[in-house]
Amino acid sequence: MFVVQSPMADGPPVGREAQSARLWQVLDGLERGRGAVVEIAGEPGAGKTQLACWLAEQAGRRGLPVIWARAPRSGEGPFRVFRDAAGRTGPAEGRGPADPADPADPAAWYELIRQRAAGGVLLVDELHRTDPSSLELALRLIRSVSSPSPFVLVLAHRPRQSPPALLEALDLGVRTAGIVRVEAGPLDVAAVAALLDRWRRPLSVGAYGAGAPDAAMAPADGLPGGTGASAAVLHAASKGLPGYLRLLVAAGFDAGLWPDRAGGDEDRLLREAAPLLAELGALSGPARAAARAAAVLGGTFRPADAARIAGLGARDGLAACAELVRADLVRPAGHGQRLAFRHPVVGQVAHADCELPFLLDAHRRALRMAAERGAPAVERARHAEHLVHTDGAAAARVLAEGAAEAVTRAPAIAARWLRLALDALPARGREAEERAAWELAHCRALIASGHIREARALAHDLLAEGGPRPADPGPAGRPGDGGARLTPRLLLRAYAVCADAERLLCRYEEAEAIARTGMALLPRPLPAVLSPEATELIYEYGLVHVLRGTHDRIRPLLREAARARTEAGPSASAALGVLIAFCDVFSGDIARGAPEVTRCAALVDALPDGVAGHTPDVLALLGCAELYLERFPDARRHLQRGLDAATGGAQKHIRAHQLLGLTMIDQWAGRLDGAERRAAEAEELARAVGAPDVVTLATAMRAMTLVWARGRRYAGEAVALAARAVDVVALGRGWWATSAISLLAHAQLLGGDATGCLRTLRDGGGGDGLPQVQPAFRPSLLALMATAALAGGDPGDAERLLADAEADAGRLGLPLQWACVHRAGAQLRSARGEHAGALELFERAAEAFRGGGLPVQHAWTLIAAAPATALVRGPGAALDVLARAESMARSCGAALAVEEAERVRARLSADTRPALGTRPSTGSRVADLWSALSEREREVAGLAAAGLRSRQIAERLFLSHRTVDSHLGSAYRKLGVSSRTALARALGPAVPG
Repeated sequence: MFVVQSPMADGPPVGREAQSARLWQVLDGLERGRGAVVEIAGEPGAGKTQLACWLAEQAGRRGLPVIWARAPRSGEGPFRVFRDAAGRTGPAEGRGPADPADPADPAAWYELIRQRAAGGVLLVDELHRTDPSSLELALRLIRSVSSPSPFVLVLAHRPRQSPPALLEALDLGVRTAGIVRVEAGPLDVAAVAALLDRWRRPLSVGAYGAGAPDAAMAPADGLPGGTGASAAVLHAASKGLPGYLRLLVAAGFDAGLWPDRAGGDEDRLLREAAPLLAELGALSGPARAAARAAAVLGGTFRPADAARIAGLGARDGLAACAELVRADLVRPAGHGQRLAFRHPVVGQVAHADCELPFLLDAHRRALRMAAERGAPAVERARHAEHLVHTDGAAAARVLAEGAAEAVTRAPAIAARWLRLALDALPARGREAEERAAWELAHCRALIASGHIREARALAHDLLAEGGPRPADPGPAGRPGDGGARLTPRLLLRAYAVCADAERLLCRYEEAEAIARTGMALLPRPLPAVLSPEATELIYEYGLVHVLRGTHDRIRPLLREAARARTEAGPSASAALGVLIAFCDVFSGDIARGAPEVTRCAALVDALPDGVAGHTPDVLALLGCAELYLERFPDARRHLQRGLDAATGGAQKHIRAHQLLGLTMIDQWAGRLDGAERRAAEAEELARAVGAPDVVTLATAMRAMTLVWARGRRYAGEAVALAARAVDVVALGRGWWATSAISLLAHAQLLGGDATGCLRTLRDGGGGDGLPQVQPAFRPSLLALMATAALAGGDPGDAERLLADAEADAGRLGLPLQWACVHRAGAQLRSARGEHAGALELFERAAEAFRGGGLPVQHAWTLIAAAPATALVRGPGAALDVLARAESMARSCGAALAVEEAERVRARLSADTRPALGTRPSTGSRVADLWSALSEREREVAGLAAAGLRSRQIAERLFLSHRTVDSHLGSAYRKLGVSSRTALARALGPAVPG
């Protein structure tokens, strides 16, 4: 008897807690004398054997005997599945593996198996491969497992390949006889993340958790991230099945290459694919040939094509494909009798297992077939890449053509094809110009796939070889083309590509200088018809200025370009229009920008995804412009469309921008969990492409979300996170820096640091008027400063800031910017004791936030309004307002707002609670009035009650005369007095010292 020694010492298989609990209950029943049949069913790679191993380990720990039986892939004779289970357990015991009383007698086998399994666990793995006699024995065991010698019979199988009689018996047993069915379904994303984290640990007896008796795998080097985007991408690629996940990790999974290939490490892939190679090896010769031909064809294929590639006749080819379907290696795919491997990695293993001569011949045939049918260049390029070193320039041109088609959706594949094509094309001679065009396309593909530093280096090399030289002036004093490799048009494109790479690495000064040098090659005024290369350079030059915060300098040039006709097509025209509209909105020119954004949105909506994807910044810019205009549904739609288009590792830098826009919308809309996830993913992507300013903004957004979601207890930690991120950014670096600084200031105020908030905004925004802050958000940030000044005890400063905020809000006319200004104005009026006017402003702000779909800000405003509500409409109304706000905050997960509601409720309750059974004394009444004043009001009132004049108080407290009078007026209203004499009489001994 073979007793399993399972490798899993650290708990049940990851993501299988529910299944493990059911198996545990089965073992409990066995110890009480009750047998059971357990069916473990699932797809190939789902981890059925792993669950069986875990059950075996638990049984062994209880001292229960465990027997393994496994269906062999081939063999002769009856009862093949149960031969090991019936064999001897030591050299001195019993009969041989095929030597029961009668080797062909089912009754004898039945009795022998029952005797050996009695009181223990019999695990039968891969039962779908059973022979007829073993099937008969299995069915008999299923019917009589509970008596008279109970044991646990575990049957692991793939339902797709199992005999109908077995499926019928198990299904009947589940419905009537109490058979325990355990489904090994796909893991969820969290389980995949946990599994990846487990695989990172140093390998120990139980660290990997593979669980199969015939497989063990060490953690892969360079494993992708176990949380966030990496786990989600790997989950999607593996379909949540741990067996395929192992293969993807072993191959060095690259999302940019998937599903064309899993990664670059075919040797490790083959080492880890031993069970899958055994499946392929068990096929007949024609079926093996058809499987390899199908792997060469890739994706979905027609049986006739596979037969032709494999060199089989039509009848033999169909029979071979039918065998592959029965083996569940391939499955029907859609209509038209097409087939596909059950999972893409199965085909990649089959391809990696092919001999080189077969591969070359097969891909050559496949390329010829694709050309005959007029297949897309992408399909032809998949075959040409295997022939580029044998078929030379012809294959290289197919690769370049395929890369042009693939770059939008699969830029990493396009970059690989272009690299192979460049290796095959001569560097000099007739092909020099063609090669230069391919090199620029290669740079674009590298940028789109996130390899920006590599693209930058290649673009600089191109400019060094073919760019303008100071000693070689062109006509009219402009630089010439400087080299034979780059034509004037290609030179413009080279400058655009190089500037693009510098911009994406947040090197704005270098990007602007390079783009400006390229712009010097264009005639001024611009021609009536712009070439695609000129349009590309002008667009790139505009983007650089936008991100530097110098958008006003570029607006005239962009408008001139928009008046010209471009040969670049509708997507380029739309891109220029969106950039101009963005600059207008960014500058605060809402009257001009708002209708332009509407017009551009209609243009972009009319573009197919593939066309819009050729200018990937467009959807991000359009979404951000709509976000500034407070058109949140439209902004979400366009940002999400761009995010959906940037799949498969494409456009990581643009994907990060779109995620940041969606993070802001989620945060405002009260989807705080989603905002935190998006910000973390954007941060990860920005780090991957080497964009420090984007990392800073993503970190600041995540910190801001954490302040709202986790409350004041975590506010210090979140503010420190944002402060560390902002510290690495030089002040005044443009849009990214000022946006991150604004978020840090907001987080500081929410965390209780009003002084830090004011200092951060003044230092990072260029002073009191915040001249370096984007005008579209300036009113709300000035209002934030006013609130901070008021909290810091300086109502005079708050009044000045609020006046500036009102002026800017009036110019913009945006409802939510006005709402922020109204809320700050309400707080200032409350401090003056103008509670009715304050309440009116609070309610206007709250209604604007509600109508704009900002529940967290709506709740926060209602909470701030509660004290004024209590004074104007009574405590009951204030408590109702707080209840509404708290309910809203809880539904959003805004712990900070919930805490603030509870704090304000406790304060209101304390203020309105009468002394028990007594009338308040005069001293207690005065103390209550004194406590109602703000700290600065108490200082001013105390000095005034002591006889000091306003000028003397101003000098002593370093305030303006106007500010002192404002505080004094507020104190008069709160205390119900009208003169300094009455003030001194009212306060009397309550005035400290």
